[in-house]
Formats: sequence, structure tokens, C-alpha cells
Amino acid sequence: MITLLRREFAVDLPLENAWRHLARVERWPSWAKHIKRIDVQPPGELGFKSAGLIRLSNGVKSAFTMTEFNPGRNWKWVGGFLWLTVHYDHRFEQVTPQQTKLVWIIEGEGFGVTVFGRMFAKIYDKNLAMAIPALIAEMNGRGDQTA
Repeated sequence: MITLLRREFAVDLPLENAWRHLARVERWPSWAKHIKRIDVQPPGELGFKSAGLIRLSNGVKSAFTMTEFNPGRNWKWVGGFLWLTVHYDHRFEQVTPQQTKLVWIIEGEGFGVTVFGRMFAKIYDKNLAMAIPALIAEMNGRGDQTA
């Protein structure tokens, strides 16, 4: 398995609130414009048995299943891209009581990972370049995210 991308950024929310905000993945299209819709089973906040389908704005669909779930620390899910298996790790670290660092690590494995993985990373990097600032603005501007 090789690391394809790693992004770190901070939001002005306590860790628990940052976790709750991101664990409602059906709401991700509000900041991730490359995502048209996310369907999660069971519905609602993510859990260890979560699985779903991400529908991208370009028509591509990607199924995911949870492989690791540590409330307040991280979750990792896995999905496919061409001949690759892609692992998405979402980590949460408290910086201060009112600030949380998010670390997203995307790893790939499978046939042609060095070629197709680079292609995937280039596309995904462009999406994240727009999505992360929008997510930071959303999380910093919406108070404690308890609703």
C-alpha cells in the first residue's frame, strides 16, 4: 500500500463537534462540490457498520465500507477506483479545547497503483483544493455544530 495524498488542516471547533460535523457524510455536498450525493446505511451519523455510495458530480459512483472506527480519533473506509483499492483515513486531533486538526490520508493498493494511483491522486487533489477551504469556512462559521 502506498500513500497517495495527505492533507492536514485545523478548524475552530472542539474535537467532539468537528467529529459530529464530519460524521454526517450525507451533508458533505454542502462543502465538497465534486460530490452530488452520499447515501449511507444505516442512515445518520457514521458508525462501525457504515457503508455507502458516493455519487460524484461527474456521474462516477464509488461504494465504500468502513474498515476502522474509533470514535473521536479516526475512521477509515475503503472503496474502489479502476483496479485500485483506495483507503481513506479521517483523523481528528485536539489542538486546543476549541480547535481540532484534521488529517486525511489516502492510500492505494492494487494493480497499477503507481500509475493509476498517481492519476487518482492528481484528480482528488484538485477536488480537495476547493473542498477543504469550503469545509473550514463552514465549520468555523457554524458555531458548535450540535444541530
